[in-house]
Amino acid sequence: MEQLPLGKQGLIVSRLGLGCMGMSDLYGASSEAESIATIHRALDLGITLLDTGDFYGMGHNEMLIGRAIQGRRDNVMLSVKFGALRNHDGAFLGFDGRPAFVKNSLAYSLRRLGVDHIDFYFPSRVAPNVPIEETIGAIGDLVREGKVRYVGLSEASADTVRRAHKIHAITALQIEYSLWSRDIEDEVLPTLRELGVGLMAYGVLSRGLMTGSIASPDEFSANDIRRHMPRFQGENFRANTALVDRLAELARAKGVTVSQLAIAWALAQGRDIVPIVGTRRRKYLEEDAGALSMQLNSADLKQIEQAVPRSAAAGERYPTAHMAMLNR
Repeated sequence: MEQLPLGKQGLIVSRLGLGCMGMSDLYGASSEAESIATIHRALDLGITLLDTGDFYGMGHNEMLIGRAIQGRRDNVMLSVKFGALRNHDGAFLGFDGRPAFVKNSLAYSLRRLGVDHIDFYFPSRVAPNVPIEETIGAIGDLVREGKVRYVGLSEASADTVRRAHKIHAITALQIEYSLWSRDIEDEVLPTLRELGVGLMAYGVLSRGLMTGSIASPDEFSANDIRRHMPRFQGENFRANTALVDRLAELARAKGVTVSQLAIAWALAQGRDIVPIVGTRRRKYLEEDAGALSMQLNSADLKQIEQAVPRSAAAGERYPTAHMAMLNR
């Protein structure tokens, strides 16, 4: 597995990262044993970047990862988000970016993960009522204390990235980027490249929709968030399934899966982009990692663009209320 710099501050990560959210939350029931085995398999494959959030399962995901990496901490780059507020039922209550909350959150994450520092730490969203300068300044304090190594942002606008970068060097921005979510190409991605900030891309498979394995949203469990996402609703789902069928034709011609083709497309967008694949089963992780052996040329990329033009996906990536929390 190739290791490469993400951003210009010295963070070295694997070419592909593992998103661990679904092992604890939001996508229905999961097996802890298989989840831990999947993390172990990722490390065996050379995937060093593990992405989580302190609110995934209200701390469960961090504790799960903590158990999985015992004895292997030196081989792991921990990416941790904070700031999302939830109640006892799991409902989201907003976001907090106050300095005191930043430092409180970090202390709890260190304990749950069983580590003495976090490699990459950042707010999950830009808090609406706290200047980003205050939030990033607090993380900067933690860097100076040796509790955090690198600072990031998530789902922030180009202007916010610039403001934050003046307070403390931003290593990378985590944001959704895929064949179906390409708005960042207008302002955000050019700004990142101007400033030397890396991109950690999540949602490269559009929450499993781009795998071609979802026959109907009705198969989701009652506590699966995809039941409420516009791209999985009614006519949107049918239109998006037709797009997947187009990709499937290209994938078959190359002897790969649709998932591998979609991940390879993300990888081909630049070496400053590290895709995060979210899976909780070893067999899917191994399939996704197979995308690393693919080389897409200009003709391949043109074919993919013709099959799935930018903005071709039907529906927004989140419900309306959540969309208002993006690009702040």
